[in-house]
Amino acid sequence: MLCYLKIIIMNDHSITKNLISDKKIAILGGGPGGLTLARLLQMNGADVKVYERDAHKDVRVQGATLDLHDESGLKALREAGLIDAFYDNYRPGADKLYVTDKNAVVVHNEDEDREDATSRPEIDRGPLRKILLDSLAPETVVWDSNFSSMEKIGEQWKITFKNTTSAMADIVIGADGANSKVRPFLTPIQPIYSGVTMVEGKVYDSETNAPQIHKLLNGGKIFALGDEKTLIISSKGDGSLVFYTGKKEEENWTHNSGINFSNKDEVRAWFEKEFIGWDPIWLELFEKCDPDFIPRPQYYMPLDQTWDAQPDLTLLGDAAHLMPPYAGEGVNMAMLDALELSQYLTSATFPDVHSAIQEYETIMRLRASQTTQMTLEQTDSLHSENAMENLINMFTE
Repeated sequence: MLCYLKIIIMNDHSITKNLISDKKIAILGGGPGGLTLARLLQMNGADVKVYERDAHKDVRVQGATLDLHDESGLKALREAGLIDAFYDNYRPGADKLYVTDKNAVVVHNEDEDREDATSRPEIDRGPLRKILLDSLAPETVVWDSNFSSMEKIGEQWKITFKNTTSAMADIVIGADGANSKVRPFLTPIQPIYSGVTMVEGKVYDSETNAPQIHKLLNGGKIFALGDEKTLIISSKGDGSLVFYTGKKEEENWTHNSGINFSNKDEVRAWFEKEFIGWDPIWLELFEKCDPDFIPRPQYYMPLDQTWDAQPDLTLLGDAAHLMPPYAGEGVNMAMLDALELSQYLTSATFPDVHSAIQEYETIMRLRASQTTQMTLEQTDSLHSENAMENLINMFTE
């Protein structure tokens, strides 16, 4: 309660009437982008709810650590008044990066070579989510709200969820990720397969269950490259690690492979066959891992995508501009989207919400197109014959 009172007092002097003062805003999706937007809008007096499909706030948050960039993710946190909370919870040293060949020989140590070792500080997804959740007014997030349908009733949207509850909103913002249910209400444009599929795995208590990898990781990240394949491993603050294989595959490989991705023996056998010639040290990842692997075909949105702006509906993050993770831009772009959208919606420059959304989407798509192009180039580079040379040259330029 004290934390919430502090937020209200801090922002009370800055709340003025704006385009959304009398609007009910629904954000679908409680990831970093959606929660950042909710925080920024509440700082401007908005009536906003976040509808999240997770059953409750303590659902385990999966995925690797996040490196936030000064010009995007960190910028959004500064504007949200949360940068001190970020530095109270980030992981110093987690941004150490070791580039190895397929034999686990370190060929480049980014921690030793770079001038500014804190330029892209890392934080686990769980602590970042908690920072954002704790910054919101009570009851802002409505849990167990898995989207079912949406329809226009008069001047409002009625959103129905799979638990049979519903909500009314004047403005709906889709922050619901790669498989966005809101996006089809704006555009039929479909994502394009990048040609690369990742397989995600995790090892709990890596010091005990994968001691050689744990030592090599040294609390940071490993990029292992060879044979046009990648193996990316990240340490996490809870003592676990998460890893991702990357390999060129046909788009439907996940369904046609015949692999049971909940059977670690089958996944290990696949790795041994497809990553033949790689050092046996990597097999440690498969010996005492969580048995539930996740295949992740990597998609991106067309670089020239466009759609007609609507007066009460828009997108941010992966829902708007999905891209592979090989440049570390996804979460950063979502948080920057949140910052810019909040600024447009609370600006005195625009005559109405429609105009504000139109300007936001124009700028957002242009920025996302440039970032996606760079990400695709990086994805191709890491899965090429010259991957090692390309990556080291990028670090040393």
